[in-house]
Amino acid sequence: MKREDVTETILSAKRLKGLSWKEIGEKIGGMSPILICAACMGQMKMTKEQATKAGKLFGLDKEAVLLLQEVPYRGSLPQVPPTDPLIYRFYELVQVYGTTWKELIQEEFGDGIMSAIDFDMTMERLPDQKGDRVKLVMSGKFLSYKTY
Repeated sequence: MKREDVTETILSAKRLKGLSWKEIGEKIGGMSPILICAACMGQMKMTKEQATKAGKLFGLDKEAVLLLQEVPYRGSLPQVPPTDPLIYRFYELVQVYGTTWKELIQEEFGDGIMSAIDFDMTMERLPDQKGDRVKLVMSGKFLSYKTY
């Protein structure tokens, strides 16, 4: 069994049970609902307790539950640039604003990076008369480059 097979099984069970990611996050618990979704999609790992809960929720076998606990091979885009319009817009944001983000972060913090490991993210829907808006807030630890 491959990790991708577990994701497909999870997505099928989610669909058949009519579950939302919010409900799934609440039932599995133990971390941000965004991280629970990422783990179900194969990009993060779950604790034993979380994987066991996921196994019961989605009807997974023992091997699938173990795979949810393994360190994943991260990076799920089948091709770059991505062709899915929603994902492509994030790619486009990096293309347009990446150098700006780099300049502003390095001016404020110095030479380094924003961690994607020590990282938090929230998402919220903001009602708007012209069409609802998506609000993403990302917060990552600043890691300075070291000289040696």
